[in-house]
Amino acid sequence: MTISLDKVDRQLLDWLQRDASLSLSELAEHVNLTTTPCWKRLKRLEESGVLRKRVALLDPEALGLSFTAFVHIKTSDHSEAWYRKFVDAVTPFPEVMECYRMAGEYDYMMKVQVADMSAYDRFYKKLVNSIEGLTNVTSTFAMEPLKYTTALPL
Repeated sequence: MTISLDKVDRQLLDWLQRDASLSLSELAEHVNLTTTPCWKRLKRLEESGVLRKRVALLDPEALGLSFTAFVHIKTSDHSEAWYRKFVDAVTPFPEVMECYRMAGEYDYMMKVQVADMSAYDRFYKKLVNSIEGLTNVTSTFAMEPLKYTTALPL
């Protein structure tokens, strides 16, 4: 379900995507509102689910987690029961940053963030030993990030 957003809503969201630590008064100033109407808009955006959460973005390299792998998975079992088992098995892995059900050659794709190849190998072994029915697990490794953003185009 999409919500109707006006220009001010989009400006608020744009500022929050840039810096979620901005105070209410700073946000209000940026979008030419007083704090009360600004707060009401933020509350509406939160309640509607457009604004899901405000988080801190960490630098993986500074934390020793500079090894990025993209894991492509095929399965021969496309049942609802297998899907649920797969989601339940993958969700607890802290190394899995993103996971998608795909259309095309692969059934699922994950972005995995770890320290190095040895850490990836440990993750890989845990993954393939915790999920039955995988027919192909192919990994590709990022050499250099060229663009990374969490900001949606508004």
